[in-house]
Amino acid sequence: MANFWKNKRVLVTGHEGFLGSNLTLRLVKSGAKVVGLDILTKRKHTLFTPAEYRSFKTVKGSVANYALVKKIIDENKIQVVLHLGAEAIVGRSLKDPVDTFKSNITGTWNIMEACRLSKTVQSIVVASSDKAYGSHKVLPYKEDAPLIGNHPYDVSKSCTDLIAYTYYHTYQLPVGVTRCGNIYGPGDFNFSRIMPDAMRCLANGKTLSIRSDGKFTRDYVYVDDIVSAYMLLAEKLPAKKLGGEAFNVSDENPITVLTVLDKINKLAGKKLNYEILNRAKYEIKDQYLASQKVRRVLGWKPTVTLEQGLKKTIDWYLAYFKVHGVPKD
Repeated sequence: MANFWKNKRVLVTGHEGFLGSNLTLRLVKSGAKVVGLDILTKRKHTLFTPAEYRSFKTVKGSVANYALVKKIIDENKIQVVLHLGAEAIVGRSLKDPVDTFKSNITGTWNIMEACRLSKTVQSIVVASSDKAYGSHKVLPYKEDAPLIGNHPYDVSKSCTDLIAYTYYHTYQLPVGVTRCGNIYGPGDFNFSRIMPDAMRCLANGKTLSIRSDGKFTRDYVYVDDIVSAYMLLAEKLPAKKLGGEAFNVSDENPITVLTVLDKINKLAGKKLNYEILNRAKYEIKDQYLASQKVRRVLGWKPTVTLEQGLKKTIDWYLAYFKVHGVPKD
Protein backbone atom coordinates (compact mmCIF):
# COMPACT_ATOMS: atom_id res chain seq x y z
CA MET A 1 0.00 0.00 0.00
CA ALA A 2 3.08 2.23 -0.28
CA ASN A 3 1.62 4.24 -3.17
CA PHE A 4 -1.95 4.36 -1.88
CA TRP A 5 -1.84 8.08 -1.07
CA LYS A 6 0.02 9.31 -4.15
CA ASN A 7 -2.28 11.84 -5.89
CA LYS A 8 -5.20 10.63 -3.78
CA ARG A 9 -7.80 13.39 -3.40
CA VAL A 10 -8.43 13.69 0.33
CA LEU A 11 -10.72 15.84 2.46
CA VAL A 12 -9.64 16.42 6.06
CA THR A 13 -12.25 18.18 8.17
CA GLY A 14 -10.85 19.96 11.20
CA HIS A 15 -7.44 20.05 9.49
CA GLU A 16 -6.21 23.01 11.56
CA GLY A 17 -6.70 21.25 14.89
CA PHE A 18 -4.14 19.22 16.80
CA LEU A 19 -4.70 15.81 15.21
CA GLY A 20 -5.91 17.31 11.93
CA SER A 21 -2.71 19.30 11.36
CA ASN A 22 -0.46 16.34 12.14
CA LEU A 23 -2.54 14.13 9.84
CA THR A 24 -2.57 16.71 7.04
CA LEU A 25 1.22 17.02 7.09
CA ARG A 26 1.67 13.25 6.90
CA LEU A 27 -0.81 13.01 4.02
CA VAL A 28 0.95 15.75 2.06
CA LYS A 29 4.31 14.05 2.61
CA SER A 30 2.73 10.81 1.35
CA GLY A 31 1.75 12.49 -1.92
CA ALA A 32 -1.93 13.14 -1.27
CA LYS A 33 -3.80 16.12 -2.69
CA VAL A 34 -5.40 17.46 0.47
CA VAL A 35 -8.35 19.79 0.90
CA GLY A 36 -8.75 21.00 4.48
CA LEU A 37 -12.02 22.33 5.92
CA ASP A 38 -11.99 24.16 9.24
CA ILE A 39 -14.01 26.85 10.96
CA LEU A 40 -10.76 28.57 12.01
CA THR A 41 -8.04 28.81 9.38
CA LYS A 42 -4.52 30.30 9.35
CA ARG A 43 -4.43 30.31 13.15
CA LYS A 44 -1.93 32.38 15.12
CA HIS A 45 -0.47 29.26 16.73
CA THR A 46 -0.23 26.37 14.31
CA LEU A 47 1.89 23.40 13.34
CA PHE A 48 1.93 24.57 9.71
CA THR A 49 4.70 26.70 8.26
CA PRO A 50 3.81 29.19 5.46
CA ALA A 51 5.35 26.79 2.94
CA GLU A 52 3.28 23.89 4.26
CA TYR A 53 0.10 25.97 3.96
CA ARG A 54 0.86 26.27 0.26
CA SER A 55 1.06 22.47 -0.11
CA PHE A 56 -2.67 21.89 0.33
CA LYS A 57 -5.98 23.65 -0.26
CA THR A 58 -7.68 25.39 2.66
CA VAL A 59 -11.42 26.09 2.93
CA LYS A 60 -12.84 28.12 5.80
CA GLY A 61 -16.24 26.94 6.97
CA SER A 62 -18.22 24.59 9.17
CA VAL A 63 -19.09 20.93 8.72
CA ALA A 64 -22.56 21.99 9.90
CA ASN A 65 -22.98 23.72 6.49
CA TYR A 66 -24.23 20.91 4.25
CA ALA A 67 -24.11 22.90 1.00
CA LEU A 68 -20.45 23.73 1.58
CA VAL A 69 -19.53 20.16 2.51
CA LYS A 70 -21.22 18.76 -0.60
CA LYS A 71 -19.62 21.39 -2.83
CA ILE A 72 -16.13 20.58 -1.56
CA ILE A 73 -16.59 16.84 -2.07
CA ASP A 74 -18.14 17.19 -5.52
CA GLU A 75 -15.91 19.91 -6.99
CA ASN A 76 -12.68 18.32 -5.76
CA LYS A 77 -13.79 14.77 -6.67
CA ILE A 78 -12.79 13.64 -3.18
CA GLN A 79 -11.83 9.96 -2.85
CA VAL A 80 -11.02 9.70 0.86
CA VAL A 81 -12.68 11.60 3.70
CA LEU A 82 -11.08 11.87 7.13
CA HIS A 83 -13.73 13.51 9.30
CA LEU A 84 -12.13 15.08 12.37
CA GLY A 85 -14.02 18.38 12.41
CA ALA A 86 -15.88 18.68 15.72
CA GLU A 87 -16.11 20.46 19.03
CA ALA A 88 -13.44 18.56 20.94
CA ILE A 89 -13.38 20.30 24.33
CA VAL A 90 -15.56 18.89 27.10
CA GLY A 91 -15.71 22.20 29.00
CA ARG A 92 -17.00 24.11 25.99
CA SER A 93 -19.55 21.37 25.34
CA LEU A 94 -20.96 21.86 28.83
CA LYS A 95 -21.27 25.61 28.30
CA ASP A 96 -22.78 25.37 24.82
CA PRO A 97 -24.37 21.98 24.18
CA VAL A 98 -26.38 23.15 21.17
CA ASP A 99 -23.30 24.33 19.29
CA THR A 100 -21.61 21.03 20.15
CA PHE A 101 -24.54 19.04 18.79
CA LYS A 102 -24.54 21.11 15.60
CA SER A 103 -20.84 20.56 15.02
CA ASN A 104 -20.54 16.95 16.14
CA ILE A 105 -23.90 15.46 15.17
CA THR A 106 -25.19 17.63 12.30
CA GLY A 107 -21.65 17.81 10.96
CA THR A 108 -21.42 14.02 10.87
CA TRP A 109 -24.67 13.43 9.04
CA ASN A 110 -23.75 16.20 6.58
CA ILE A 111 -20.50 14.40 5.78
CA MET A 112 -22.26 11.04 5.52
CA GLU A 113 -25.01 12.35 3.25
CA ALA A 114 -22.61 14.20 0.95
CA CYS A 115 -20.49 11.05 0.70
CA ARG A 116 -23.58 8.92 0.00
CA LEU A 117 -24.41 11.12 -2.98
CA SER A 118 -20.82 11.30 -4.21
CA LYS A 119 -19.63 9.27 -7.19
CA THR A 120 -15.98 9.43 -6.15
CA VAL A 121 -15.72 8.78 -2.39
CA GLN A 122 -14.21 5.35 -1.72
CA SER A 123 -13.25 5.45 1.97
CA ILE A 124 -14.39 7.44 5.02
CA VAL A 125 -12.91 7.50 8.51
CA VAL A 126 -14.89 9.19 11.27
CA ALA A 127 -13.15 10.38 14.42
CA SER A 128 -15.07 9.32 17.48
CA SER A 129 -13.70 9.05 21.03
CA ASP A 130 -13.45 6.81 24.06
CA LYS A 131 -16.09 9.19 25.47
CA ALA A 132 -18.65 7.64 23.10
CA TYR A 133 -18.87 4.66 25.46
CA GLY A 134 -19.99 6.74 28.42
CA SER A 135 -19.20 5.22 31.81
CA HIS A 136 -18.91 1.44 32.27
CA LYS A 137 -17.92 -0.66 35.23
CA VAL A 138 -16.10 -3.22 33.10
CA LEU A 139 -12.73 -1.99 31.79
CA PRO A 140 -11.01 -1.77 29.36
CA TYR A 141 -13.73 -0.87 26.86
CA LYS A 142 -14.03 -3.15 23.85
CA GLU A 143 -15.58 -2.08 20.55
CA ASP A 144 -18.84 -3.93 21.23
CA ALA A 145 -19.50 -2.09 24.52
CA PRO A 146 -22.76 -0.06 24.50
CA LEU A 147 -22.55 3.60 23.50
CA ILE A 148 -24.21 5.29 26.48
CA GLY A 149 -22.85 8.81 26.84
CA ASN A 150 -24.66 10.89 29.47
CA HIS A 151 -23.35 14.43 29.01
CA PRO A 152 -23.20 16.73 25.95
CA TYR A 153 -19.76 15.85 24.57
CA ASP A 154 -20.10 12.13 25.33
CA VAL A 155 -23.58 11.98 23.79
CA SER A 156 -22.43 13.84 20.68
CA LYS A 157 -19.77 11.17 20.16
CA SER A 158 -22.20 8.30 20.81
CA CYS A 159 -24.43 9.81 18.13
CA THR A 160 -21.51 10.29 15.74
CA ASP A 161 -20.87 6.55 15.85
CA LEU A 162 -24.50 5.61 15.40
CA ILE A 163 -24.89 7.92 12.40
CA ALA A 164 -21.85 6.36 10.76
CA TYR A 165 -23.29 2.88 11.42
CA THR A 166 -26.63 3.94 9.93
CA TYR A 167 -25.02 5.02 6.68
CA TYR A 168 -23.08 1.78 6.43
CA HIS A 169 -25.93 -0.60 7.28
CA THR A 170 -28.57 1.24 5.23
CA TYR A 171 -26.55 2.55 2.28
CA GLN A 172 -23.38 0.40 2.43
CA LEU A 173 -21.28 3.55 2.74
CA PRO A 174 -17.61 2.56 3.24
CA VAL A 175 -17.19 4.23 6.63
CA GLY A 176 -15.13 3.17 9.64
CA VAL A 177 -14.85 4.72 13.10
CA THR A 178 -11.85 5.35 15.34
CA ARG A 179 -12.08 5.68 19.11
CA CYS A 180 -8.87 6.94 20.68
CA GLY A 181 -7.59 7.56 24.15
CA ASN A 182 -5.84 10.80 25.15
CA ILE A 183 -3.70 12.01 22.25
CA TYR A 184 -0.63 14.11 22.96
CA GLY A 185 2.33 15.52 21.07
CA PRO A 186 3.45 18.58 19.07
CA GLY A 187 0.90 21.03 17.73
CA ASP A 188 -1.81 20.96 20.40
CA PHE A 189 -2.59 24.58 21.21
CA ASN A 190 -5.74 24.01 23.22
CA PHE A 191 -4.45 24.87 26.64
CA SER A 192 -7.52 23.60 28.45
CA ARG A 193 -6.00 20.15 27.85
CA ILE A 194 -3.53 18.92 30.41
CA MET A 195 -0.57 18.18 28.16
CA PRO A 196 -0.21 21.54 26.36
CA ASP A 197 -1.06 23.36 29.58
CA ALA A 198 1.69 21.43 31.38
CA MET A 199 4.13 22.40 28.61
CA ARG A 200 3.14 26.05 28.93
CA CYS A 201 3.60 25.95 32.71
CA LEU A 202 6.99 24.32 32.24
CA ALA A 203 8.01 27.19 29.98
CA ASN A 204 6.70 30.10 32.05
CA GLY A 205 7.24 28.64 35.52
CA LYS A 206 3.60 28.96 36.51
CA THR A 207 1.60 26.41 38.52
CA LEU A 208 -0.47 23.88 36.58
CA SER A 209 -4.06 23.50 37.81
CA ILE A 210 -5.44 19.95 37.83
CA ARG A 211 -9.25 19.95 37.62
CA SER A 212 -9.58 16.42 39.00
CA ASP A 213 -8.04 14.77 42.04
CA GLY A 214 -5.13 13.68 39.83
CA LYS A 215 -6.11 10.03 40.02
CA PHE A 216 -8.24 9.86 36.86
CA THR A 217 -6.95 7.02 34.66
CA ARG A 218 -6.54 7.34 30.89
CA ASP A 219 -4.66 6.01 27.86
CA TYR A 220 -2.02 8.34 26.42
CA VAL A 221 -1.01 7.80 22.79
CA TYR A 222 1.53 9.84 20.83
CA VAL A 223 0.01 11.72 17.91
CA ASP A 224 2.21 10.11 15.22
CA ASP A 225 0.87 6.67 16.19
CA ILE A 226 -2.71 7.92 15.99
CA VAL A 227 -2.07 9.39 12.53
CA SER A 228 -0.76 6.00 11.40
CA ALA A 229 -3.95 4.30 12.64
CA TYR A 230 -6.19 6.72 10.72
CA MET A 231 -4.25 6.28 7.51
CA LEU A 232 -4.12 2.49 7.84
CA LEU A 233 -7.88 2.31 8.31
CA ALA A 234 -8.54 4.56 5.32
CA GLU A 235 -6.17 2.47 3.17
CA LYS A 236 -7.49 -0.94 4.16
CA LEU A 237 -11.17 -0.18 4.63
CA PRO A 238 -12.36 -0.85 1.04
CA ALA A 239 -10.16 -3.90 0.35
CA LYS A 240 -10.84 -5.57 3.69
CA LYS A 241 -14.50 -4.49 3.65
CA LEU A 242 -14.29 -2.84 7.05
CA GLY A 243 -17.33 -0.60 6.59
CA GLY A 244 -19.41 -0.33 9.77
CA GLU A 245 -16.44 -1.31 11.96
CA ALA A 246 -15.09 0.64 14.94
CA PHE A 247 -11.48 0.46 16.14
CA ASN A 248 -10.13 1.41 19.56
CA VAL A 249 -6.65 2.93 19.34
CA SER A 250 -4.70 2.62 22.58
CA ASP A 251 -1.27 1.76 23.91
CA GLU A 252 -3.05 -0.36 26.55
CA ASN A 253 -1.04 1.24 29.34
CA PRO A 254 -3.54 3.33 31.35
CA ILE A 255 -2.03 5.64 33.96
CA THR A 256 -3.13 8.45 36.25
CA VAL A 257 -2.66 12.16 35.67
CA LEU A 258 -0.25 12.32 38.62
CA THR A 259 1.91 9.59 37.07
CA VAL A 260 2.11 11.52 33.80
CA LEU A 261 3.16 14.67 35.65
CA ASP A 262 5.85 12.76 37.56
CA LYS A 263 7.25 11.50 34.26
CA ILE A 264 7.24 15.01 32.79
CA ASN A 265 9.16 16.28 35.82
CA LYS A 266 11.83 13.62 35.41
CA LEU A 267 12.20 14.13 31.65
CA ALA A 268 12.08 17.94 31.60
CA GLY A 269 14.98 18.48 33.95
CA LYS A 270 13.05 21.28 35.62
CA LYS A 271 10.26 21.34 38.20
CA LEU A 272 6.64 21.43 37.03
CA ASN A 273 4.59 22.74 39.93
CA TYR A 274 0.92 21.78 40.08
CA GLU A 275 -2.12 22.17 42.31
CA ILE A 276 -5.00 19.72 42.72
CA LEU A 277 -8.35 21.51 42.44
CA ASN A 278 -10.55 18.39 42.59
CA ARG A 279 -13.35 20.25 40.75
CA ALA A 280 -13.84 18.01 37.72
CA LYS A 281 -17.50 17.94 36.73
CA TYR A 282 -19.24 15.36 34.55
CA GLU A 283 -15.96 13.63 33.72
CA ILE A 284 -15.48 9.87 33.85
CA LYS A 285 -12.90 8.82 36.45
CA ASP A 286 -11.48 5.68 34.84
CA GLN A 287 -11.61 5.19 31.08
CA TYR A 288 -9.28 3.18 28.92
CA LEU A 289 -9.44 0.99 25.85
CA ALA A 290 -8.65 -2.51 24.64
CA SER A 291 -7.02 -2.31 21.21
CA GLN A 292 -6.49 -5.93 20.18
CA LYS A 293 -8.81 -5.47 17.19
CA VAL A 294 -6.82 -2.67 15.52
CA ARG A 295 -3.63 -4.64 16.05
CA ARG A 296 -5.09 -7.83 14.59
CA VAL A 297 -7.08 -6.39 11.68
CA LEU A 298 -4.96 -3.41 10.62
CA GLY A 299 -1.57 -4.52 11.90
CA TRP A 300 -1.26 -1.29 13.89
CA LYS A 301 0.75 -0.98 17.06
CA PRO A 302 2.21 2.01 18.90
CA THR A 303 5.84 2.74 18.01
CA VAL A 304 6.49 5.55 20.50
CA THR A 305 6.66 4.79 24.22
CA LEU A 306 5.20 7.24 26.72
CA GLU A 307 8.68 8.30 27.84
CA GLN A 308 9.83 8.82 24.24
CA GLY A 309 6.66 10.69 23.35
CA LEU A 310 6.81 12.95 26.39
CA LYS A 311 10.45 13.81 25.67
CA LYS A 312 9.61 14.67 22.04
CA THR A 313 6.64 16.74 23.23
CA ILE A 314 8.62 18.65 25.87
CA ASP A 315 11.44 19.43 23.43
CA TRP A 316 9.04 20.58 20.70
CA TYR A 317 7.00 22.91 22.92
CA LEU A 318 10.00 24.50 24.62
CA ALA A 319 11.58 25.15 21.20
CA TYR A 320 8.29 26.53 19.82
CA PHE A 321 7.74 28.84 22.79
CA LYS A 322 11.30 30.13 22.51
CA VAL A 323 10.59 31.34 18.98
CA HIS A 324 6.91 32.31 19.18
CA GLY A 325 6.50 33.20 22.83
CA VAL A 326 4.37 31.47 25.47
CA PRO A 327 0.61 31.98 24.82
CA LYS A 328 -1.27 33.54 27.71
CA ASP A 329 -4.48 31.61 27.09
